[in-house]
Amino acid sequence: MSLLVRLLLFLAAPITALFVSRDALNFGVVQTFVATALAAIIVFAFAFWPFGTKARSKK
Repeated sequence: MSLLVRLLLFLAAPITALFVSRDALNFGVVQTFVATALAAIIVFAFAFWPFGTKARSKK
């Protein structure tokens, strides 16, 4: 579980740095929000992945 969190924070850091300076006091907070958004996008993609393949295979 901690490996997944570290990976998400590792991916979120450069994205956050595009919008907030790394020296800013709220960098960690914004990085956490970006990591949560990334996790939500990944879960959303996996949730609808089978739906797209079933629809194509029935044609």
